[in-house]
Amino acid sequence: MVDREKVNGHWEIDPDHTRIGFSARHAMITSVRGSFNEIKGKLKVDVDDPTASSAVVSLSVASIDTRNTKRDEHLCSADFFNAEKWPSITFVSTSIEEVDENAIAVIGDLTIRDVTRQIMIPLAVTGVQEDSFGILRAGFEGTRRLERRDYGLEWNMPLDTGGVLISDRITLEFEISAIKSDASAVASDVAESDEPAAEADESAPESD
Repeated sequence: MVDREKVNGHWEIDPDHTRIGFSARHAMITSVRGSFNEIKGKLKVDVDDPTASSAVVSLSVASIDTRNTKRDEHLCSADFFNAEKWPSITFVSTSIEEVDENAIAVIGDLTIRDVTRQIMIPLAVTGVQEDSFGILRAGFEGTRRLERRDYGLEWNMPLDTGGVLISDRITLEFEISAIKSDASAVASDVAESDEPAAEADESAPESD
């Protein structure tokens, strides 16, 4: 059971320990997964008054990563996300509801390719605890299916055997690690403290 008092407050998404991605059926037989490497987001959690909670998330389209460079370039092109014209995917919550113990429904506006539609994202609160640096972290996980054509992502290719190359239904995947805002300074200090050590290693003379 998650400590409700610890969940309360302001949080920032930690992009280094967060995955926001998607999966789609490919050639009608398997799935291709991808994610966005550049993520920014802030959360406000009020477990006693969920209507006072909020979430804002932004993803850099150009950071899309499906482990295939040509596919990533195609996804960034005008056939799909058109990263040059619309460089970001954004989500801004309009309401957050507690639906069960350690489970919330985040309702808000998802904007892709300048098309905005309201969706509901179910999230489970997977835990709240301090890490080895004394930073308080919260975990959230969930999935949500949507129709990519609703956002202007219409490109496809018919298969000779019937069907199409890419499914119209996409599964969004959320594995979020968030840092309590008052712990962000600590996280920054930890990151900065690691840099001099790395520089020292680079400047050290090589052994014979």
